[in-house]
Amino acid sequence: MLWVRVSAAAQFRREDTLRRGSMEDRSPEQNTGERPEESGSDDDEEEQVNTGESEAAVKTFKDLGVTEVLCESCDQLGWKSPTKIQVEAIPVALQGRDVIGLAETGSGKTGAFALPILQSLLASPQRLHTLVLTPTRELAFQISEQFEALGSSIGVKCAVIVGGIDMMSQSLVLAKKPHIVIATPGRLIDHMENTKGFSLRALKFLVMDEADRILNMDFETEVDKILKVIPRDRRTFLFSATMTKKVQKLQRAALKDPVKCAVSTKYSTVDKLQQYYVFIPSKYKDCYLVSILNELAGNSFMIFCSTCNNAQRVALMLRNLGITAIPLHGQMSQNKRLGALNKFKSKSRSVLLATDVASRGLDIPHVDCVINYDIPTHSKAGQGFVSS
Repeated sequence: MLWVRVSAAAQFRREDTLRRGSMEDRSPEQNTGERPEESGSDDDEEEQVNTGESEAAVKTFKDLGVTEVLCESCDQLGWKSPTKIQVEAIPVALQGRDVIGLAETGSGKTGAFALPILQSLLASPQRLHTLVLTPTRELAFQISEQFEALGSSIGVKCAVIVGGIDMMSQSLVLAKKPHIVIATPGRLIDHMENTKGFSLRALKFLVMDEADRILNMDFETEVDKILKVIPRDRRTFLFSATMTKKVQKLQRAALKDPVKCAVSTKYSTVDKLQQYYVFIPSKYKDCYLVSILNELAGNSFMIFCSTCNNAQRVALMLRNLGITAIPLHGQMSQNKRLGALNKFKSKSRSVLLATDVASRGLDIPHVDCVINYDIPTHSKAGQGFVSS
């Protein structure tokens, strides 16, 4: 089965592609169905907080309480107005409260916690001020880029501490005591246990981004160790796409009287997103994949595969057919992974073949079409890439 998600922009460029039954004219073996819309009104769905009213009243970052210098940084980045999660979370965070943010990938969560942290850092400068935990290396680098862009005018220094990179070079960066450390839990524990002079005992802010994914990747032990050595007298922001039982347990252990800011439903999707599933024999998947890529030529694609070997194989096949494809998976070195991601972001490659290392958190707004070559291992895989 292939699962195809196409943005409105891609559909406009090629309105006659991926219609129901368009594939049936070519092969009687295939049935194509459009995914039914899901209301998301589940009884177990988390109760939303302050939905709609404050968004209508607040139009600018300045109205949220953000200082002038950071408002200018937002303007330089092209952030004209705050997103829903930013409208809900930033005023609460500026009041000194702990925050639980429930929002989908691509909703502006990084800005929702970065702006209050930078404002606090501006008011009382301190080294090793903030720790941000992320589930994947690529997301850590992306968050660092946004912190440095927003804090460029105030001289913010960030350190990215992730696996796949020499620990000695990371130790030298930590010795300079950056303001903000963005890390994956496993590598951070390595430095806390082995790097002399590195301590987070003066930490003021802890952020756990994509918390549900962190816990699903079996980082619970590492997170527990980190929580034991950082100060209890701190501010904590927990951002997640879903409120799982593990996240609820973490909330009780790590946050003090938090305010929940929920702006997403359990099964929400982008309004203008068109979704299709294609039932085909497994041996014909490559043929139909190439057919879809050719019919939607000129667009940007992300294709998710279940294994590293499959991502590599399909990328090589597409290259041999003249399609500019590049793989991204866990068996690549960190430098090659970052290189692949940067080539795709710069549009020098039109197709990115990825495993679930790229399935959550990354902000790539120019993606027109997402294809699940294999059935996703979890329901949130691949969210947040298709522009509306």
